[in-house]
This record gives sequence, structure tokens and C-alpha cells, in this order.
Amino acid sequence: MKFRTLSLFLCALPFTLGAQHLGDRRVVLQEVTIPNMPGIQSFAWAQNEGEWLLIGGRTDGLHRRQPFAAFLAADNNTSAYVVNPATAQVWSASISTLPTAIFEQLQCTNMEFEVRGNTLYIIGGYGFSPTANDHITHSKLTAVDVPGAIAAIKTGGALAPHFRQINDARMAVTGGYLGLLNDEFYLVGGQRFMGRYNPQGPDFGPGFVQEYTNAIRRFHITDDGTTISITDYAETVDTVNLHRRDYNLVPQVFPGGELGFTAFTGVFQYASDIPWLNTVDITPEGYTVVPGFEQLLNQYHTAHMPAWSAQEQRMSTIFFGGIGQYYFDAEGQLWDDPNVPFVNTISKVERATNGSMTETAIGTMPALLGSSAEFIVHPDVPTTYVGVIDLDQLTADTVLAGHIVGGIQSSAANIFFINTGTQSDASTRLFRVLLVRDVTTGVAVTGNTNVPLRAWFANADQLVTEVDVPVAGEVEVNLLDSNGRLVRKLMSARMPAGPQRLHSDTKGLASGAYVVEMLAGGQRSSVRIVR
Repeated sequence: MKFRTLSLFLCALPFTLGAQHLGDRRVVLQEVTIPNMPGIQSFAWAQNEGEWLLIGGRTDGLHRRQPFAAFLAADNNTSAYVVNPATAQVWSASISTLPTAIFEQLQCTNMEFEVRGNTLYIIGGYGFSPTANDHITHSKLTAVDVPGAIAAIKTGGALAPHFRQINDARMAVTGGYLGLLNDEFYLVGGQRFMGRYNPQGPDFGPGFVQEYTNAIRRFHITDDGTTISITDYAETVDTVNLHRRDYNLVPQVFPGGELGFTAFTGVFQYASDIPWLNTVDITPEGYTVVPGFEQLLNQYHTAHMPAWSAQEQRMSTIFFGGIGQYYFDAEGQLWDDPNVPFVNTISKVERATNGSMTETAIGTMPALLGSSAEFIVHPDVPTTYVGVIDLDQLTADTVLAGHIVGGIQSSAANIFFINTGTQSDASTRLFRVLLVRDVTTGVAVTGNTNVPLRAWFANADQLVTEVDVPVAGEVEVNLLDSNGRLVRKLMSARMPAGPQRLHSDTKGLASGAYVVEMLAGGQRSSVRIVR
């Protein structure tokens, strides 16, 4: 591990006051609880009338290194879920009633997917196939009638009428991304992986076949509601710049209003098992490696939120946690860890009017979250194109932009070499993403936001708590563990009204997740932090 000096902008550490993140707004996360929320990661999703359809992925955390234990079929997600975030309701149905080929594909991980109209298209994916008696990348394209599937799951109806599938070897891709522009699909990057995972390489133990696509595959899907076909297929191959998987392909509005995508970093480089740092812009005219820009933060697939302002001609993409080679410590120093750890960084990549790109760290997740998660944009938020939030059309002071759903929560940054399957899990935690005027970036707890409260670790031995006391009187500040048990009383005293800052000695405090709780004026407020 080493320190690297470079011209990366550090806008804000956890919960600090600072400049706005998106125009005149800041990004605020608000954790909400939905009973029976499924824990899944690397899944596909669609929504209809505010309800989410969640399919596929895995129910465990980071995959294990041993071939016999990696990507176990027992941890495949074999249910389809419907979640209504407004009413906090969850419905589920087993997908085992579907035809065998569909059932096997839709319990896979890292499928590519995109929605057109009321149809969710799902491509490829990796997992154990009982038919093949091996782990495979599926050569399938499945079409899902989203409203029909949601209704069937909620009422216990038959699923099969709402699923159709074709076989096409060109669709055997996992870990890539599927985009849609002008009714044309873009299948970008990814790989075809056949056999059991083995970190020793393809010729050790059971062995495997790994073939990166190194490609942008463009095609139309002709679908009359009964028959599906792939037409106008074209492939562009670049073994250097398109050799990437497990990354983020994000819709973009380029300067001047041109629409397209940016492929952000991803893995792995040829010479070493570390992420790429460059990014690739993709438009209908072709693709271009972005000159002079390196993305150092949030390099694996993670929840991300794109936003555009036509007035400022500025495109922004927010990345929420995940996995990355670089991270900031509590003192604002940037570290290079070639083991590529889980990170809690929230970062922004912004493209200015002249096309130049900058990367900024704007805050932190409340834990090592975000990897293989999804950002689901709220259906009422104005967008310009495929989920890109139109910042110029936001009017309310607080706007619910969407939710961060699922993904992996890790107990430590580097667990790959010690992973026994207990160090990480598929997360059931759910976060509302708010775009707020004049509110400090932080993590709020639903129902406990009557008194403004912010907290962060200034260094390894000091906790800083900022409170805004509503009226003069007795104030109590406590540090709790993640289960709500008292760890220590930080303060109990009479305080004047107004903003106050408390510095607490935390020498000897174990690493992990904590809650800072404040009681003042008959009100309670709390915030999650991670040491």
C-alpha cells in the first residue's frame, strides 16, 4: 500500500460542509427499512408504476477463491421479487415454475439487462447449470413482460406466460453492460466464462475458459410480443480499450446535447490484476478513449446516478461506494491499494462544457456498501434520457432522486484472501437518495431527523460530532454499536441553543459500524458512522 500524489479534487470528507455536488444541490442518503427486503447482488431490475421487479443475482457476498466453494448454486437467487418502496411491501415467487432454460438463466449473476417500453430484456449471465452440469455463461436472451410479471408475483398467478426466450451464441456474455439508444441496443464489454472459477488460472484444477468480448456489439431486437429476433447485428472489437468487465456503463449527455454512454474503468489490465484507469465514450458515431483523464475511485460495478444540466452544459455521474484501487483515509490522503479493496467513497465524475473531466470525492457511505448494487431512479423525477436526471427541471427544495438497492456489504476492506463466506453478505439495506438545497451531505435515519446531527472520525483516535441544539437545555450524546447497545456516553450537559461541535477521544475503539445518538429537547436524532 502506498500514498500517491496527483491532481484529484477532494471536495469533502464525511459529513463536512462544502460546495454543492450537483448544481445548487447536495446528495443526501436516507436509510429506510422495509421488512422482508431481499438481500441480493448483481441482479436485474425494472419498474412499473413505482414498483420494482428484481430478478437474478446472488444471495451471498463476495465470491470465494476455492473452485469448489465459488459461485455455489445454493446461493443463486431463485426467486423473483416485487418491492413497493412507498408502502414498504415485498412480494416474491419462485422462478422454478419457469421452463428449464429460463429458470437456469434467471438465477445467474452479472446478467446484462435493459428495459424498452414494458419489456425487460435480459442477456447472458454466469452460474451453475444442472443441464450442462457445470458453471456456464448462458447464450440466452430473455424478454420479461414487466407489468404482467409483477401482477403474477403479487397475486400468485402463473409466471410462464410473461417470459419468452431465444438462444443466440452472440449473447453469451457476463459482466458486460447493455445500453439502449435510438432503439438500438449496445452490448459493451464483458466476457464468456465457462467452468468453475479458479484464481490459479485456466489450466489448474478443474480449469475454465475465459474469453473477453473486447467489443461493442450493436443490434436491434425485433419483438412483436410473441417472436423475438436479433437483427442488424454489428461488432466493433478493440482488444486494448474495450477489454473490460464488471464496470459501469453510464448514459451520458455530451457537450452540445449529443447522447451516448461512458464506459468507466473496469477490470482487468493485461499485465496485472488491477483496474483500468481510462474511460471510453460511446456514441452512434463510434467510441473514443477520453484523453488525459483517469478514474481512480469506484472502479467496479456499483450503484451510480447520472445527472445533466443543459443550462450549465455539465454532465455528472455519482458513484456510491463499491470496490476501487484508490481510497481516501480520514485525513484526506489518497492511498493506492493494489489488492483493490471494498471502499465507502462517494465520488463524482463531472464533464464540463469543453469536454474535460474531473473526479471528486464528495462523501462516504455508512459502511462498505455499493458493490454490485443498483440505483433505481424514482419514476417522478424528470429525466432527459434513460435515467439521466434533468437538474434544470427540479423545483422542490428536497427531491427524491431514487434508491440504492442491494449489493454487497463487506465487514472489512480486504477480505478476498481470507474469505470463508462469512466476511460479506448481500445487503438488505435500502437508501433513499435525496437531492437537497443547502443540506450537509450525510446519512440520515428515517424518523429521527428532527435535530440536525452530523458525525465523523477526524482521525483514528478522534470522533467529531456536530449538533444544532433546538433550544437551550440538557443534551445527551451517546455512541451505540450497530445493534443499538451503548458503547460510551460522549456527553451529558446543559448546552446553549444553536450549532455546537463536540470532539471525543476514541482511542481503543474497535473498527466497525456505530451509531451516534443525540437526545435534546425531547427529540432524538441519530446517524450511522464507520470506523
